[in-house]
Amino acid sequence: MGMRLSRRQLVSGAALGSVALAAGLLGRPARGANREVNLYTSRHYGTDEKLYDLFKQKTGITVNWVQGNADEIAQRIRSEGSNSPADIFMTVDIARLWRAQNEGLFQPIQSETLSKNIPESLRDPEGYWFGLTKRARVIMYNKDKVDPKELSTYEDLANPKWRGKVLTRSSSNVYSQSLTASIILAHGIPETEQWARGLVANFARPPEGGDIDQIKAVAAGVGDVALSNTYYLPRLIKSDNPEDRAVAEKIGAFFPNQEDRGTHVNISGAGILKTAPNKEAAIQFLEFLSGPEAQAIFAQSNNEYPVLPGAEIDSVVASFGTFKEDTINAASIGRVTPDALKVMDRAGWR
Repeated sequence: MGMRLSRRQLVSGAALGSVALAAGLLGRPARGANREVNLYTSRHYGTDEKLYDLFKQKTGITVNWVQGNADEIAQRIRSEGSNSPADIFMTVDIARLWRAQNEGLFQPIQSETLSKNIPESLRDPEGYWFGLTKRARVIMYNKDKVDPKELSTYEDLANPKWRGKVLTRSSSNVYSQSLTASIILAHGIPETEQWARGLVANFARPPEGGDIDQIKAVAAGVGDVALSNTYYLPRLIKSDNPEDRAVAEKIGAFFPNQEDRGTHVNISGAGILKTAPNKEAAIQFLEFLSGPEAQAIFAQSNNEYPVLPGAEIDSVVASFGTFKEDTINAASIGRVTPDALKVMDRAGWR
């Protein structure tokens, strides 16, 4: 069984603090019952349902799932408190996982399988959450306007040579915040603020829209380069819409900082809630998601990079080439995100 909640249902339900979820369809089982696991997820990819079905086939454990906006799901968990039926909170971006941990929503998990499958940099050191997929934040460029030899680092995008040519999302977006946090960890706050001011001065327009919007704007000539997660470009390449494919043909993907720390990598991931009624089943589910079969499905279905070393990568994503990734621990990035937001605000990055 799986179900989605609309934004209105999610918000109203959270305000009520109801014990049951979605009119009682996700009831709270007795503790120790392990034939189901209740998942709250902000991943909005229908292909994830393949994983839920496969897990049930292999284990007999049913995945009950509710999908919604990450911040609203987190609010619902807080509102439900000890009565929450949720076992797992799955979301995208390091910052959101760190916030949930910082608010005391997760419990630490010890699992040899998770420790073996997921690199140390992609999980919390104390086991509060675990990265399940990777998404590299790269520079998308207009192949007619930019020679990739001109590109080098995130830091170089603040160079005046890019004046009026840079596109990116707003500072309220967690992807922007996590990237800025990674630069703080590399250079410190004063230098990062100087970088952010230079980047803002180079904006082709005030930030608006998501990563797909940035890519389309680069293709349309609004700007020459954009910051974007890798998986958005394969979506356009594989689209049934010829206009999307035409956009993709104009775009190249460049991995920054290959000569120093490596390209910033973000994650989607999950943690087991402190009040989880089905803890053992939840651990089993996360272990399954970190294994080779599930990792290949993640990669093939949503064009993400697997966290499991050696797992199969989508052919279009693989065509972008291999790259060196920044291996600073994701938890460190999460902790610095509040500072990143302040830096971006002072720099005028709206």
